[in-house]
This record gives sequence, structure tokens and C-alpha cells, in this order.
Amino acid sequence: MTKYIIKRLLGIIPTLLVIITISFFIVRVAPGGPFDGERALPEVVKRNIEAKYHINDPLIMQYGRYMFDVLRGDLGPSYRYKDHDVNFYIFESLPNSMILGVIAISISIIFGITSGMLAALRQNTWVDYLSMAFAVIGISVPLFVIGPVLQYFFAMKLQWLPTSGWFTSGDGWKTVILPAITLAFAHFATIARLTRSSMLDTLRSDYIRTAKAKGMKNSTIIFKHTMKGTMLPIVSYLGPAFAGIITGSVVVEQVFRIPGLGKFFVQSSFNRDYTLIVGVVIVYSVILVIMNFIVDILYSLLDPRITYK
Repeated sequence: MTKYIIKRLLGIIPTLLVIITISFFIVRVAPGGPFDGERALPEVVKRNIEAKYHINDPLIMQYGRYMFDVLRGDLGPSYRYKDHDVNFYIFESLPNSMILGVIAISISIIFGITSGMLAALRQNTWVDYLSMAFAVIGISVPLFVIGPVLQYFFAMKLQWLPTSGWFTSGDGWKTVILPAITLAFAHFATIARLTRSSMLDTLRSDYIRTAKAKGMKNSTIIFKHTMKGTMLPIVSYLGPAFAGIITGSVVVEQVFRIPGLGKFFVQSSFNRDYTLIVGVVIVYSVILVIMNFIVDILYSLLDPRITYK
């Protein structure tokens, strides 16, 4: 197990290098540039700016310089935001996205597993139908509809919660509730469906029948034996879901005016801010690779049949 963990940690390095390389060349091969706009700059001014940022150098030289900076932990300057570099904007907004993502994924896990378990244990009853109806709504209705609906009822009509903002404002942690619920809705639905189908399969397995035949309590069968097998597909889903919920919450951050990472990713895409785009991709890739690594380790803990050599 220890050798496997070391190999996987070492394998993360070439994976990230490939991702950075592909991202670097894709954003530069695409038409347009960071200094192209509706009003064209004078040619002399444009050449001076490109020389300042070494954009007029051969592409391979730009790549070598950028990789050297990345290995030193420097993600480069932003071409559009002059006050600070890419490191500042990413790590200033990433904690906000992390807080929102952790709260949202926690809500989706707690309520998704609970509703999925109840649906499986009460199959073909009103509990099953109601849980799966909520799951279908969560999968079908997009976030840009769920968010404004929650704002309308809980903020504007009932006035229980603020419509937008972040917990650093005067409303405190109340500002996190609506965006977290909105962001958690789709993942709650997926986890509920996965839990239901996985638990139904596990309950029909031979070792569960054996446990029932021995007269073991239902609570012991469910929580000690059934849940381990049930959690495998959920853990597999949570790896990329956690990474996606952090950097993919663009719509929610825009609707609720949250100063997260999604705002900079969208703006940098429109502005063709090469370094900021690649910087966000690097952050997303690191989170994704690490979460997949954790998922593989949890697999072996949940299922003793899975071994790593």
C-alpha cells in the first residue's frame, strides 16, 4: 500500500505537466489575443506591450519561460489586471470557492445518502417516489433557475436570508446558505440516485442474505455491512464532483455575487488573459488529481477485496 501511494504521488507530476502543456498551447493557438479589443491599439504601442510580456517571442521560448516560472510557484502576470499577478487573484478568490464548495458538497452528501437510503429501504413506497422526484428535479432544473427561485421565496418574499453577498459582509454566514443549497442541489440528486441503486444491489447480494439468515439485526446489517458496498460508487463520484463544484460554480457565484474563482475564469476567457486561464486550469487539475488519489485510497479501505500492489 505504501509503495502504491508513493507511485501515485510521483505519477501526479507528469500528469500535471501534460495538462499545463496542453492548456498553454491551446489558449495561444486560438484566434485573438489579450490586447485585442473593439478599439485596436496603435501598432507601436501593441508591439511594446507584447515585448514587455514576451508575447512576440517564439512559442517554444514562451513555453520554456512559463514552465520555469510555474515550477517556482509563479503563475505569471495578468494581462488585464495590472494591480496584482495571477497568484494573488487565484489565491484571493480560491478560499471563497473552497468554503462554498465544502459546504455544498457536505449538504449534498448528508441529504443525498439519507434520501437514497430511505428510498432503497422503502422501495416502491411514497418515500421512494418522493425522494426520486426531488432527485429528478435536481438533475433536470439548471442552477440558474434554482438560484433565482430560492432568492425570490426565501430572500424577497419571506425575507429570511439576504439575496446576495458573502459572509464577510454585514449579513455574516446567512449569505452562504442560499448559494450552498443551490450548488448542492444537482449533486444531492445524483448522490441520492447512486445511493438508492447501489444499496438495492448490495441488499440482494449473498453475504447480506447470509447475515439475515444468521438473525443479525437490521440496523447492524445496514450500517455495518451494506453501507460499505453502497459507498463505493458514491466515493468514485465525489472525487471529480468535489473538484468540479469548486471551480464549476460559475453560475452560482454570478447569481449570488460571490467573489470566487469562477468570476475570474469567466472574465479571463472573455479577455483572453492567457496566464489567468492556465492558472485556473492548473488549480482545477491539482484539486482533481488529488481528489482522485484520495478516492483510490478510500476504495481499499471500504472494500477489502480491492488491493494495491
